Amino acid sequence: MDAWYSNGWGRRSACARGRGFGALLLVDLDGFKYVNDSLGHEVGDELLQAMARRVESASREHDLVARIGGDEFLVLAEGLGVTLEEASQQAERLAKRLLISLGEPCWLGERRHLLSGSIGITLLGDDDSKVEECLQQAEMAMYQAKQAGRNTLRFFDPVMQAVVVRRAILEAELRQAERHQQLRLHYQIQVDAQERVTGVEALLRWQHPELGMVPPYEFIPIAEASQLIVSIGRWVLDTACRQLASWAQMKHTAELTMAVNISPLQFQQPDFIDTLESILTATGANPQRLKLELTETLFMAEPDAVCRTMMRIKALGVRFSLDDFGTGFSSLSYLNRLPLDQLKIDQSFVRTLFEDSANAVISASIIDLGRNLGLEVIAEGSRVGHIVTG
Repeated sequence: MDAWYSNGWGRRSACARGRGFGALLLVDLDGFKYVNDSLGHEVGDELLQAMARRVESASREHDLVARIGGDEFLVLAEGLGVTLEEASQQAERLAKRLLISLGEPCWLGERRHLLSGSIGITLLGDDDSKVEECLQQAEMAMYQAKQAGRNTLRFFDPVMQAVVVRRAILEAELRQAERHQQLRLHYQIQVDAQERVTGVEALLRWQHPELGMVPPYEFIPIAEASQLIVSIGRWVLDTACRQLASWAQMKHTAELTMAVNISPLQFQQPDFIDTLESILTATGANPQRLKLELTETLFMAEPDAVCRTMMRIKALGVRFSLDDFGTGFSSLSYLNRLPLDQLKIDQSFVRTLFEDSANAVISASIIDLGRNLGLEVIAEGSRVGHIVTG
């Protein structure tokens, strides 16, 4: 493998120039880690050898096959076609043969094992691409296959590369956003049945000096994946509580409540309760007018631990709202266990409330359910209005 990586790539790429397009396929085994961890490395090594033989047998005779470590294999296939379309079709056929072969049951002694593969493909031409770039492209495509549900294949797309580059840029810039005072909170009003404003929801916005207003759907997932959401969430809580305390001094805003979204990662921090309590003390915000909005994903792993944390926070006077209700799988099983105060109907039901009779029935059922459980119910997206503060 080392010889091919350092010396052979150039020679084989030179050959490919006269034979049209080729492809590099990165094969990652799905489920191998579980076998290796549960049955031991000896069984894992045997399984890897069996999978390696399958990769080799499914490849063409003149293809170069290599294991690059762990449970990943590379297949360098040349001469797939004189056009990109022909080469992509041939590469797809090769990848599908690999998937079928890897998916067949594998017997080691009397034990039957079932694995599959995720395959990333990048096409090779005569552009003298560096080996590192080609491997990176195949890896990105492989991860796309993983995210698509595994046991499938994906081609590298320049658009995919652009997305990755933009994501890297945004993450680097986001690390400086709080220090450079680029983060903003917008406040969306919440009204009751009589159209009276009862509170607001704090919405995080990022005003970049060059990129402009970066959409939340772009930077929030990056903040979550990079764990920046913990420090950013702390800033959001502090800023929202300061605003809540400021409004408490004015007659027409003194009764408003403040809803703040809390990410699962932020909530699960060991010092979250201490941080929340210190923010409430430092800002002078009334905890009874603060609502923490949680999503159902938080309860999926350790509901009992989450419930205990919620009870400690409830003791401070803070209230809870279950966000995006109606879109998850297990919300009903949590309703009678968690110290919730409010259900928030997801906007996907509300936006088509008058056009889709099914959504109207679902929304009405949620309202009845909330009332019967003694919970408030609020519909997300039924009214739009922002009070913006720096």
